[in-house]
Amino acid sequence: MLKTLIVIVIAYLFGSVPWALVIGKVFYHKDVRQYGSGNLGASNAGRVLGKPAAVAVTILDAVKALLAMIIANAIQPSAVCYAGLACCIGHCFPVFAQFKGGKAVAASYGFIVGVCALITRSWLLLIVPVACFFIILYICRMVSVSSILSLLIAAVMSFILKSPAEVSVCLVILWLFVTYRHRSNISRIRSGTESKIKWMGEKHGKN
Repeated sequence: MLKTLIVIVIAYLFGSVPWALVIGKVFYHKDVRQYGSGNLGASNAGRVLGKPAAVAVTILDAVKALLAMIIANAIQPSAVCYAGLACCIGHCFPVFAQFKGGKAVAASYGFIVGVCALITRSWLLLIVPVACFFIILYICRMVSVSSILSLLIAAVMSFILKSPAEVSVCLVILWLFVTYRHRSNISRIRSGTESKIKWMGEKHGKN
């Protein structure tokens, strides 16, 4: 029990590292919280700082979830899934950034990588949702829609592939959590004002 608690706390602290804020301040001398949506995630980092920053933030946010799960696997293997979930929660509510973070999409995919590498040993759980993410993104050009639907597909896939119960439960929780974090995006989708990307196909709306 103590070891489980320790890895969950460590994972939360890993998740609390706000890479969008760090990269913005160190390399661009900008606080991304003061621009765009104010969100500490890759999408807002991309709007404010550019594509290289968005790619870096995406990778680092995913890696922190994976690293938290690797550490958990070394200390308490039974807590790997919960460590990944704790990291995603830390990303959304980071202790190092006044508990105002991102929406945990990249961190959730880091969680899926960790599940595939450490638990299921099957990469279909990652490949199918990632492919669906880009297909949906190409069709609707809204990152929010692609994120929500691809994580729903990941949760469904976990049941189809008969993944361990804790994997499926954590993926369902992550999908619900990410959907909740996108509630403002959902409101804009309903009103037809959600931002659409410009780098895939023809331009649609404002980024």
